[in-house]
This record gives sequence, structure tokens and C-alpha cells, in this order.
Amino acid sequence: MRNLFKRLKSQKGMSGVLVALLLVIVGVGLVAGVNTYMKNASNNIQNAADTAVTSAINNTK
Repeated sequence: MRNLFKRLKSQKGMSGVLVALLLVIVGVGLVAGVNTYMKNASNNIQNAADTAVTSAINNTK
């Protein structure tokens, strides 16, 4: 956080501060989006693996 405030203070004029804040917001949104995608992909893979294992067990009986 300290580095963020130093960067904001070093910007020239109000437009620089707005650009810096916009970049921070875009970065946070990107990280949140990737995190959500990875969780969903992980859940899909786990469900597919469970289905495959269950199918394999049922076919051997």
C-alpha cells in the first residue's frame, strides 16, 4: 500500500492520479477474473474425474 500511495503522489496533476487509479482497478479486476476462472476450471476437472472414476468402477462390476 505504501508503494501505491508514493506512486499516486508522484503523478503530475489530477489526470495522472486518475490513470493510476484506473490501472489499479483494472489490475484487481483482472486478478479476480482469473481467480474465478481457475476455480471454475478446477471444479469442472474434478467433476469430470469423479464421473470417470465412478463410470470405471461401475463398468468393472
